[in-house]
Amino acid sequence: MTATSPAPDPQESALAASSLPLVNSALTGPGPIRLRLVDADQDIAVPRAAFAALQEALAAMADGESVAVLPSQTEISTQQAADALRVSRPFLVGLLESGQIPFRQVGTHRRVRAADLAAYLQQDHLRRVAAADALSAEAAELGLI
Repeated sequence: MTATSPAPDPQESALAASSLPLVNSALTGPGPIRLRLVDADQDIAVPRAAFAALQEALAAMADGESVAVLPSQTEISTQQAADALRVSRPFLVGLLESGQIPFRQVGTHRRVRAADLAAYLQQDHLRRVAAADALSAEAAELGLI
């Protein structure tokens, strides 16, 4: 099942931003997380992994972005993958062909698993953080900061 939300309006973005610190603090404890459904006057237990996904969704909404939830085994087209990475389709095809993101061929079409795309995004984020840290260290070494 795929669920996609429209881009949030400014009030929804503000609400997501104000909720985020509470969600972040809830993720520090052990075990399932308990939520209170005020309208239903009921408490529910939520798996920690699902709550972590909620944290990511709120962070995106706080930045004014729409959110899509995909099962990890879902396969998407190269255009959908390129849109998710905010790159051109030819650039994405280059990533696929160079082996940086796994894919499978279905006839003449390439398909990318959502989990593989998420893994690439995580690796890319870690590479960018490492590069920024290296630049900061070099700037400090040169006395520029």
